[in-house]
Amino acid sequence: MVSNKIKEKLALLPDQPGCYLMKDRQGIVIYVGKAKILKNRVRSYFTGSHDGKTQSLVNEIEDFEYIITSSNIEALILEMNLIKQYDPKYNIMLKDDKSYPFIKLTAERHPRLIITRKVKRDKGKYFGPYPNVLAAKETKKLLDRLYPLRKCSTLPDRVCLYYHIGQCLAPCIYPVSDETYKEMTEEITRFLNGGYKEIKTDLTAKMHEAAEALDFERAKEYRDKIAHIEATMEKQTMTQTDFVDRDVFGYSVDKGWMCVQVFFIRSGKMIERDVSMFPVYGEPEEEMLTFLGQFYDQPNHFKPREILIQEKIDEELAKELLKVKIVQPKRGQKKDLVDLAVKNATAALKEKFSLIERDEERTVKAVEKLGKIMGIYTPYRIEAFDNSNIQGTDPVSAMVVFTNGKPDRKQYRKYKIKTVVGPDDYESMREVVRRRYTRVLKENLPLPDLIIIDGGKGQIEAARDILENELSLNIPIAGLAKDDKHQTADLLFGEPLGIIPLSRSSQEFYLLQRIQDEVHRFAITFHRQLRGKSMFQSILDDIPGIGEKRKKLLLKHFGSVKKMKAATIDEFIQIGLPKNISEALIEKLQGE
Repeated sequence: MVSNKIKEKLALLPDQPGCYLMKDRQGIVIYVGKAKILKNRVRSYFTGSHDGKTQSLVNEIEDFEYIITSSNIEALILEMNLIKQYDPKYNIMLKDDKSYPFIKLTAERHPRLIITRKVKRDKGKYFGPYPNVLAAKETKKLLDRLYPLRKCSTLPDRVCLYYHIGQCLAPCIYPVSDETYKEMTEEITRFLNGGYKEIKTDLTAKMHEAAEALDFERAKEYRDKIAHIEATMEKQTMTQTDFVDRDVFGYSVDKGWMCVQVFFIRSGKMIERDVSMFPVYGEPEEEMLTFLGQFYDQPNHFKPREILIQEKIDEELAKELLKVKIVQPKRGQKKDLVDLAVKNATAALKEKFSLIERDEERTVKAVEKLGKIMGIYTPYRIEAFDNSNIQGTDPVSAMVVFTNGKPDRKQYRKYKIKTVVGPDDYESMREVVRRRYTRVLKENLPLPDLIIIDGGKGQIEAARDILENELSLNIPIAGLAKDDKHQTADLLFGEPLGIIPLSRSSQEFYLLQRIQDEVHRFAITFHRQLRGKSMFQSILDDIPGIGEKRKKLLLKHFGSVKKMKAATIDEFIQIGLPKNISEALIEKLQGE
């Protein structure tokens, strides 16, 4: 049901290009889109029927904003910037942290050939990137055999193994002329720019000359180099004969999901591919433009000389966005490449679709069903708490976060209990809930849609008291009770507390089970770490000469009492303990 507030804003939408920002009930931006005509695009979300994925987005929208732009390209660039700024959960957001390797020819007095993942503004020459790391290593290995440049980072005072196997000129001992280096670096540059066939032809001619001169040893060297070139460079299937670096994009859409395949072609060879799969909420051609912009906005994706795309995409917008040559081939070898990328994208969608649907059943759909059963707003963000202690010693608590039914481990939190003495789960829960949500309010962090307590009525009421009476927060709180086998049994919720009936074979029950197991695991692990450290420290008490500094040194070096007991006196002395203190420590450990 569309609210009156949204209806009023829809009536005021302009018929101009721009971007729109969809917000949830907490005012958090959950989706950013662009439109050629804002009025038509934004209204389409609130009219007609949608697939389940788009309907999930619409169900969360409580408000929206829009920004008018003067052109479609401005809207496209603004959309990319807004996605970066807000990181909306429903948007495509490429988070590719891969760093592709380059082959670098250094500009030192005695140049080297190295593989690096960082491109610096120095005088060196960089060739790549190579999405296939193995291809980069094999190519460098080949060049090392062909051109004996130095391998060491600093010159030694004697020749090394590389000199003896003919892969280094040993500039550390023997003088090497600038002309020799110039000739080698020019050939390496020509080789890596796609001219390896010319070099192979030159080597073949030199091999024949050496054979005619009866210099069979030299002829054998040339023959071996030719064989290495053939083995490394010609085992790949040639896709183009012009040696131009290009990327080929092909996409396919099915059931609201898009798959994009990118073929990386370097020096005429397809050396690697990249596959991305994500949900789409707008027109596929528009989403593809956004994808292209984000793809090359990453520091590790360098623009080639030419990019091949499908005919459906706006060519002029793509050119304006990427500032490189864009080709939409209609026939020939380049068209075959685009068609192949599309074919691969279609096959990947079909292959993965059953897995995606199964994952949705276990996560997002389970969350939606859980919200309906409990009669609350869909709990897309769930925060769960559990306490852990042994007879009140080293009491701790832990919180885990599940977003869209999946664990969000970066947002997990651990708590040492500070104000509670003895084993008091209720007061421990009060302290942790107070600390967590005081900070959430202070730092304006997102609030959960549901809080789950791993415990019964007393802990739930303790948490509710802090939230409602101290912090004035109205967040649904539920508890998870266990049976006599310590397995998830009942979901406690409501005022007064009652059991929410859930089928033991339902996905929503399995989701709660995963949440309870995860928060319990996280709390227990933290408690064991803390308790182990505490035991380690206590054993070292009362040993003259071992204070906090040496305790930390021993903990860092050995990590556990067990390893420390197995150590010899020499090991203690080696890390800096005097002999008399080491002896006293061994005596104490043996007594333990």
